[in-house]
Amino acid sequence: MRGSMAPSRRDCRWEMIFLSGCLLLSVLGFQPTAAKVCNDYTRHGLDTTWYSKDVPIMVLMPMNESALMSSISQGIEPAVQLAIQHIRESKQYSFSLITKIYDTECDNAKGLRAFFDAICYGPKHLMIFGGVCPSVTSIIAESLEGWNLVQLSFAATTPVLADKKKYPNFFRTVPSDNAVNPAVVKFLNYYNWRRVGTLTQDVQRFSEVRNDLTNELERANIQIADTESFSNDPCVNVKKLKDNDVRIIIGQFDENLASKVFCCAYNLNMYGSKYQWIIPGWYQGNWWEQANSTNCTTKKLLTAMNGYISVDFEPLSAKKTKGISGRTPEEYEKEYNREREQKGVESSKFHGFAYDGIWVIARTLSRVMELLHQKQRHNIYRNATMDDHEVGKMVLDVMNETNFFGVTGQVMFRNGERMGTIKFTQFQEGEEVKVGEYNAIADILDLTNNTIWFPGVGPPKDRTFVHPQRRHINVPLYSILSTITILGMLMAGAFLFFNIKNRNHRLIKMSSPYMNNLIILGGMLSYTSIFLFGLDGSFVSEKEFETLCTVRTWILTVGYTTAFGAMFAKTWRVHAIFKNVKMKKKIIKDQKLLIIVGGMLLIDLCILICWQIVDPLKRTVEEYSLEADPQGRDIAIRPFLEHCENTHMTIWLGIVYAYKGLLMLFGCFLAWETRNVSIPALNDSKYIGMSVYNVGIMCIIGAAVSFLTRDQPNVQFCIVALVIIFCSTITLCLVFVPKLITMRTNPDAATQNRRLKFTQNQKKEDSKTSTSVTSVNQANTSRLDGLQADNHRLRMRITELDKELEEVTMQLQDTPEKTPYIKQNHYQDVNNILSIRNFTDSKDGEKSLLKNHLEQKPQAQWGSVDPSRINRGPQEDINSPEHIQRRLSLQLPILHHAYLPSIGGVDASCSPNSSPASSPRHRHMPPSYRVMVSGL
Repeated sequence: MRGSMAPSRRDCRWEMIFLSGCLLLSVLGFQPTAAKVCNDYTRHGLDTTWYSKDVPIMVLMPMNESALMSSISQGIEPAVQLAIQHIRESKQYSFSLITKIYDTECDNAKGLRAFFDAICYGPKHLMIFGGVCPSVTSIIAESLEGWNLVQLSFAATTPVLADKKKYPNFFRTVPSDNAVNPAVVKFLNYYNWRRVGTLTQDVQRFSEVRNDLTNELERANIQIADTESFSNDPCVNVKKLKDNDVRIIIGQFDENLASKVFCCAYNLNMYGSKYQWIIPGWYQGNWWEQANSTNCTTKKLLTAMNGYISVDFEPLSAKKTKGISGRTPEEYEKEYNREREQKGVESSKFHGFAYDGIWVIARTLSRVMELLHQKQRHNIYRNATMDDHEVGKMVLDVMNETNFFGVTGQVMFRNGERMGTIKFTQFQEGEEVKVGEYNAIADILDLTNNTIWFPGVGPPKDRTFVHPQRRHINVPLYSILSTITILGMLMAGAFLFFNIKNRNHRLIKMSSPYMNNLIILGGMLSYTSIFLFGLDGSFVSEKEFETLCTVRTWILTVGYTTAFGAMFAKTWRVHAIFKNVKMKKKIIKDQKLLIIVGGMLLIDLCILICWQIVDPLKRTVEEYSLEADPQGRDIAIRPFLEHCENTHMTIWLGIVYAYKGLLMLFGCFLAWETRNVSIPALNDSKYIGMSVYNVGIMCIIGAAVSFLTRDQPNVQFCIVALVIIFCSTITLCLVFVPKLITMRTNPDAATQNRRLKFTQNQKKEDSKTSTSVTSVNQANTSRLDGLQADNHRLRMRITELDKELEEVTMQLQDTPEKTPYIKQNHYQDVNNILSIRNFTDSKDGEKSLLKNHLEQKPQAQWGSVDPSRINRGPQEDINSPEHIQRRLSLQLPILHHAYLPSIGGVDASCSPNSSPASSPRHRHMPPSYRVMVSGL
C-alpha cells in the first residue's frame, strides 16, 4: 500500500534524483545537511506527526509470492494487525499505529526503490518496521542515521547487522544468529565438553557465526580441535574431523547440505554414543526428506541424525505469564492461528517477534512523545525546532531502555541486539523434542529433566580419553612363581646344611665343600633375582624402579658366575690331575680354586662398575597403540611398559653375553675332557656337563623368547623366572642329589673301595711308590680313584673267565667213566687254574701259580694212551684220555696266558700255543700297577 502523492510524478522526478544522491552520500558516510525535497526528515520540532492520532509506520518486507522469504512476510501480517488491534484495545496510548507495507521483493534494487517511494511519496514515517532479507536490510539500515529514522527488524538474523558502528539505528526483536553462541558455550560447559570441532558451510552468514563462536569458545577456555569449511562435498572435511578425534561437532550449514553431512557421518560411523552433533535449529520440518540429495536412504540419515542437538531462538515463550498485552503466549498463539487461518496463510516462526515489535514501537513512540512534551513545556520559545541529533538520540535511548514481557519472553536490547531466549531441541526417534532453553538476560541454562537422551550410557566424551594402563605382572602369577622360588631357596638351604654338616665326611670332603658352598650361594642369588624381576611400577616408585634395574642385574650376574665358576673350577682341577702325562704328584688345593672363582667375579665387577658409571640403567616407558576398552567404556587404553634401558644397551649386553658365553664354552670343554673319569666322590664333570648343556639351551631359548615377548610382561617374567628356576634347581640337584643318595644308601661307599692293602714286602720293594700313594691319598686322591676304577673292571673280567672255566670243567665231567681219570690226573691242573682267583690275596700268588703249573706230571704221562681204548670208535676216541689230555694241554696255556696279562701277571705277548712247561716266568709289574692289584 502506498500513500497519496501531492505533486505529480513528473514534478518529483528531479526530487528523486536528488534524494538518491543524498541516500548515496549517506551510504558513503556523508549526512545530508537539509532535504528540500519530499518529506523533510531532518526537522522534528514543528512536525505535527508526533502529535497526531494516527502515527504511520513504514513496513519493509517481501510480499511478492515469487520472492525469496515471502512466506515469512505472509505469515507476519496477521500478527502485525493483531498487535495493532491489541494496542488500540488497551487504551494506554493516545495514538494509533498505521502500517504502510512496501514490497522489497528481497531484491536490493527493488528494495531501495521501495524505500525511496516511501520517503518521497508516502506519509512522514516516524519509524521503519521490517527487514527480512539480509542484503536489502543491511543497505537500508546503513543509511538510517542520515534520515533520523530507526529501524526495528523482526526477522533479520544475520550477524552483520550487529555492528553498531556501521548500523547505529538498527534494532531487532529477533535474536541474531550469533545469539546462539553463548547458549552453545553454556551447553558445552554444562556437560564439561572442553574440546570441540566446527564444520562450516563456506557462506558469509555461517562464517560470521563461526568467527563469533570461536571468540566465545576462546573466552570460555574451550579448545577448538579442528575447524573445517566446505562448499559442496563435506565428506573430506568430516573425515578430517574423525582423524583429529573430534567428538563434539558444531555445524553451521543449511538443510540442503545437512543431508550430505549426515550421510558422510553415517558412512564414517560418526554417530551414536561417541559423537554429538550440534546444528542450527531453524530448518524446516522434515527437512531430511525434502533436502535429501545423497545416495543415503532416509533410514540411514535418520540413524546418523538420531540424537543431534539443534539450537535456535525460542519463537514463543513457554511461560504462562501474561505479558504487556494482557495475554499469555499460549492465548496469543490461539488468536494468531485463528487470524492466520481466516486469511489462509501459513504460519511463520517470526510472528511472535513481529507482534512484540509492534509493541516496542508503540512504547517507544509513546515515551518519545512524552519527552518532547516535557521539553517543549520548559522551552520559552515554543515555536523553536529541536535538533535532529537530539531527537534521534532520544529515540535510540528509549529503544535501549525497552524492558517488558512479551509473547517471546522478556524483551530487552543490548546495543540494539535482542537478549532473548534460546531453545535446545534434540532429534529423538524421528522427531524434535525440546530439551531445554537458555535465558540470555540471566545467563541461565535450564535443561528439562529426563528429556535429553544419549545413545550411550551417558553423554559422549569430548575426545577419546586415553587411559594409560601399565602392563604389569599379574599378582597371582607373581605369587605362584615366588612360591616356587621360595621352595627352591629352601632346597638350596637344605643342601647347604647337608654340605656343612658332612663337610668332614670323606665323600663330601673329596668333592671340595667350599666349592659346593659357592655353588649353593650362586643358586640362591639367582633365585633372589626372580623376586626383583617381578617388581614394576605398580609396586615401587620410579626412583626405586631404577635402583631395582641395577640391583637385579648385579645379583643375577654375580650369582651365575659364582655357581658356574665354582663348578668349572672343580672340573678344571680334575682335568689338571688326570691329564698330567708325566704322572707326577700334583696337588691343587681349594684356595687355588677360590682364587679362580674370585678372578671371574672380579671381571664381572669390572664390567658392572664400568656399566654403572659410564651408562647406567634408567627407567624408560614404551607406549603402544591405542586399544579399545575391554569393558566397553567410551575410553581408549594406552598400554605402556617400563623397561630398564640405557643409551648403549646393545653394547653392554653384548659384552656380558660374550663373557658368559666364553665361560660356558670353557666349562663345556672341561666337562668333555673329563667325561671318562668316573670317580663320583671327586669328579662332577658328568653332572657339570649336563648342567652346562641344560643351562646353555635354556638360556638361548629364554633369551630369544624373552626378546620376542618384550611387550608382554607376564609372559616375559614367566619365561625368565622359569629359566632361572630350572637352571638353578637342575644344577643344585645334579651336584648334591647323588651325594645324598650315596650317603643314605651306602655311607662307606666313598671309602671302602679306597682302602689300600700294602704288604711289608711291597713297601720295601717300592718305598717310593708307597710314599707316592700316601701323598696321593692325602692331597691327590684323584689318581688313585682312577686306578681303583681300572682294578674293579679287571675283577669283573676275572669273574667272567671263572664262568668260562666252569663250563669247560662241566664238559670234562659229562661221562662217569671219565670222571675218575680226570679227578685222578687233572684235578690238580684245574685247581691250579682256579687258583687265579686267589691271586690278589697273597703277595706270592703269581709265583705259586707258575710253580704249580710247571711242576705238573711228565710229558710222557700227558701223551700216554691206554691200550684198551685203541680199538674204540671215533665217538669214544673224542672223550678218550688222550683227547682230553691233548685238549687240556692246549686250553690251559691259552687260559693261563690270556688271563694273567689282563691283571698284569704275564706278558701279553706270550704265545698261547706254547706248552705250559715252556711258559716264561711272570714279569714284575710296574709299581703303579702293583698298587692297583694289591688294592683289590
